Amino acid sequence: MLESILSSSEPLTLVNILLCAGAALILGLIIACVYMVSKNYSKNFVITLTLLPLLVGIVIMMVNGELGTSVAIVGAFSLVRFRSIPGTAREIAFIFFAMGIGLATGMGFLLFAAIMTVIISAAYLLLDKLNFGVSKRICKQLRITIAEDLNYTEVFDDIFEKYTSYNELEKIRTTNMGSMFDLYYIIELKDASAEKEMIDEIRCRNGNLTIICGKVEKTPDLYL
Repeated sequence: MLESILSSSEPLTLVNILLCAGAALILGLIIACVYMVSKNYSKNFVITLTLLPLLVGIVIMMVNGELGTSVAIVGAFSLVRFRSIPGTAREIAFIFFAMGIGLATGMGFLLFAAIMTVIISAAYLLLDKLNFGVSKRICKQLRITIAEDLNYTEVFDDIFEKYTSYNELEKIRTTNMGSMFDLYYIIELKDASAEKEMIDEIRCRNGNLTIICGKVEKTPDLYL
């Protein structure tokens, strides 16, 4: 039932090529639709996901079943496209998802590719719906500008102890020709409603210089 419609001992036929290409395009479209569920995506990446299984499948069919050569060629193409472009874990996972389905369709395992697309898509949608892996802790990034004469290692310790359950100085950057420091903290507030009070106390300490408080994309490990 899961056998390939292609044979390495027989030449490709137009019907088989169209079947494999059509299946790859349809499955690529399904993968792209699943990716768009998050509502945080770009048009170019969605189009890439749609066409990637077809492109990989074409490469596989060109080498007529030589899996080792096929993987080497596909790897070379993927390195050229993605080696210098940063991506999220979700984007990388969907790229491998699309490439894997392309490999299956290019080798003629159309039913196998369809089943795997359904299983992986269902698993992703279920985990996303259940908010699997979402941290319940709400961390924020705090940027404070101070004058160079302040000792940044201890200047806000008492304020953080009062208002935060976790704080960590991530990085320091000099600014304004070295006359000021920008301090970047990751913090977790004990009480979210006390954020303004904390900022007011910091303003008194840093001479009313710039303070920016916002959410962070990645929540660090918190030490209780």
